[in-house]
Amino acid sequence: MQKIKSFEVDHTKLGVGMYISRVDDDIITYDIRMVKPNTPPFLENSGLHTFEHLFATYVRNSKFSKNVIYAGPMGCRTGFYFLTRKMHHKDAIGLVKETMRFIANFDGEIPGATEKECGNCLDHNLKLAKLYAKKMSSTLENWDIKHLNYS
Repeated sequence: MQKIKSFEVDHTKLGVGMYISRVDDDIITYDIRMVKPNTPPFLENSGLHTFEHLFATYVRNSKFSKNVIYAGPMGCRTGFYFLTRKMHHKDAIGLVKETMRFIANFDGEIPGATEKECGNCLDHNLKLAKLYAKKMSSTLENWDIKHLNYS
């Protein structure tokens, strides 16, 4: 089998940040790297899960909702993939920054976290999700288009 694109990225050179992972026609996959690869501690499942619920809910309710294809965690627990269509990089960065602030300051019931709505409703941790978002918000504070390349 052919090696998939995400396994062709040199993970020894990646740091925390937001990068363009791949471009497929008009679909951009962003790598929102929240932990340096192979450098524990990794994102804990309960915080990662809550972060996912909040991230996906926010971006799918934003003014760019029609441009959002997917937002979800990496299996390695070092970050998230964010897929967009027909969306300028500047807007994607801005939306991710907004989303981090939203999660960092979120109080209330976690969207979609009931037994009826979620396949693992017992595994959520809002406190951790907020901590992850606060750290990432700080990282992305001055992030712009020139930072989007892995190099």
